[in-house]
Amino acid sequence: MQEFQTNKEDITQSRLIQAPINTVNDGEVLVKVDRFAFTANNITYAAMGDQLQYWQFFPPHGEDAKKWGIIPVWGFADVIESNNTELRVGERLFGYFPPANELVIKPMRVTPASLTDGSAHRAQLPPTYNMYQRVKHEPGYDRANDNQRMLLFPLHMASFCLYDLLKSNDWFGAEQVVIISASSKTSTGLAYGLADDKDAPHVIGLTSDHHLDFVNSIGAYDSALSYDNLEQIDASKPTVIVDMSANADLLSQLHMHLGDNMRYTSNVGLTHWDESRSADGIIKERSHQFFAPSHMQQRMKEWGVDEFNKRSTSYIMKSAAKTVPWLKIKELDGLNSLEDTYQDICDGKIGPDEGLVVVM
Repeated sequence: MQEFQTNKEDITQSRLIQAPINTVNDGEVLVKVDRFAFTANNITYAAMGDQLQYWQFFPPHGEDAKKWGIIPVWGFADVIESNNTELRVGERLFGYFPPANELVIKPMRVTPASLTDGSAHRAQLPPTYNMYQRVKHEPGYDRANDNQRMLLFPLHMASFCLYDLLKSNDWFGAEQVVIISASSKTSTGLAYGLADDKDAPHVIGLTSDHHLDFVNSIGAYDSALSYDNLEQIDASKPTVIVDMSANADLLSQLHMHLGDNMRYTSNVGLTHWDESRSADGIIKERSHQFFAPSHMQQRMKEWGVDEFNKRSTSYIMKSAAKTVPWLKIKELDGLNSLEDTYQDICDGKIGPDEGLVVVM
């Protein structure tokens, strides 16, 4: 069995190793990974692997295993062996998998719609990431839509949570929303949701020169600027910032430009993962790290799971429908192709209109 691993001290380094054949104990199932998406979001998982426990989901095998980690990916897998009475061979699951051929899951809290992996090493990890959807039980499930679902569902779920955060706080009193790294798919998913809300503030996309034409072309933002022209943002207006980049120097410039009118910053992603994460001038008391699974769990408690699923699914269907016309899906042939492409992903060389899918 092959396993794609990343060096935890230098996430630009990767390796493929041969892992031992899995043993399936009582109550467990063995799934064969069919396909998964790999995006800049996965690089964020690696960059924050220790801080947010992403390295804990799938323990690595091989020599010097402590130096290496397995980046979780969103994808589909099929049950090929079962020692569990509630899950038969042939079940198809959507959820969190390792970039590897197989995974052993211990199904718990099995319902017709979903199950949770009850493996001991995942017990303290966010429940959202331990849940798998039994897709063959979904009305109208169509494998033809798997690629879009893998690529967009996780990212636009975060978009929905950010939209809900902003709206439920009355936009933090802002008259404009600035989204940094506006070409990222989580950013565009958020911008589409804001564009659909007549009460939302003016939305400005901030992006690189290289991606400015793309950001202007997708109909998500009221206006767009390159990083070099951020001083054109009206500093007289109360502003909320959603930062997908984690580029501290850029964020510092924007905070100093806005001054007291910087009302709130949500620190989300790490599209500029290799840039400095600290700089003078950042208003830390009005800046907060955003973690989508925590927001989801809170809303599920307040609204109930069914209501949360209803609202989030409605949002994602609308934002995904606006994304599909410009999204170009590129399929990679297995883990060797992923390893060949991995450096380009780390270097940000994948176009914002591209979506990579690894077919095993």
